[in-house]
Amino acid sequence: MLSFLPVTVDEVPPVEIGPGCFRRDLPSIGAVRVWVVDIAPGARWPQVDQHGVTGEELIVLSGELIEGERRLGPGTYVLFGPRSEHRPRTETGVRLFGFNLLEEDAR
Repeated sequence: MLSFLPVTVDEVPPVEIGPGCFRRDLPSIGAVRVWVVDIAPGARWPQVDQHGVTGEELIVLSGELIEGERRLGPGTYVLFGPRSEHRPRTETGVRLFGFNLLEEDAR
């Protein structure tokens, strides 16, 4: 039984989602999906991010995330409800920590 697993985020291989957008999937337990996203300065998420029945939650760790006209800095918690969508971007670069319930476990 796993009781303790320290993970150095920068050692997790990133997956390129689009130009300047990288996701690192982190280990988690049960029905929670956990990741860290890095978006390079001047980059935009490559497509509209659409959420199913579980929505999405994130925390801005560093830099600035731009959602529509809102500028969100470090320490900002953002909740996207079920069936919401967004397309984040940044001018300065951003690192965020995100999580949501896996769709199949939310039914």
